[in-house]
Amino acid sequence: MPKKLLLFLLLLALPALAWAQVDLNRADAKMLAEAMTGVGLTKAEAIVAYRDAHGPFRSIDELAKVKGIGAKTIAANRDAIVVIDPDDGGEPPADGGGSAGVRPAASQ
Repeated sequence: MPKKLLLFLLLLALPALAWAQVDLNRADAKMLAEAMTGVGLTKAEAIVAYRDAHGPFRSIDELAKVKGIGAKTIAANRDAIVVIDPDDGGEPPADGGGSAGVRPAASQ
């Protein structure tokens, strides 16, 4: 019986994982690697290094300037990532926005 309960709870948690978007301007490399399809820790570290060197991302499409990130990777991750305007103080939406670097997808 405990195995069935564990499986049930896991199935309930899976939609919550798909519900959150990661902010390119606030997420660390580990968070990016976990959230993005086709992006491992090395590419995620390149994203963070680009952000550190060039300032905050202004759009998701700017990811194409990061070595190793192309149009296919951007297209595959468009629903998983978001760019919160850094001129807004980098704050998540007023609805509670979640933990640093993550916000609910429904609040776009």
